[in-house]
Amino acid sequence: MRTLPFLALGAALILGACGTTTGDRAVSGGLIGAGAGLAVGAVTGATLLEGAVIGGALGAAAGAVTSPSDVNLGRPAWRR
Repeated sequence: MRTLPFLALGAALILGACGTTTGDRAVSGGLIGAGAGLAVGAVTGATLLEGAVIGGALGAAAGAVTSPSDVNLGRPAWRR
């Protein structure tokens, strides 16, 4: 059960890459991270809000620091 938070964090870092601008990547990473953090918070006993906030912050940071050449999942849904 201890590997679940690490798997969720890894998934958030990998998937937090939608969009080509830094802002798009930060937003999509934050949304994905918040969802992952919500799930981790539910499993680990933390409050759902704590999990979502921490996951969202980590996901937004990961999305902002990665470049489109590292991971590119295409245009974000809000830009279509």
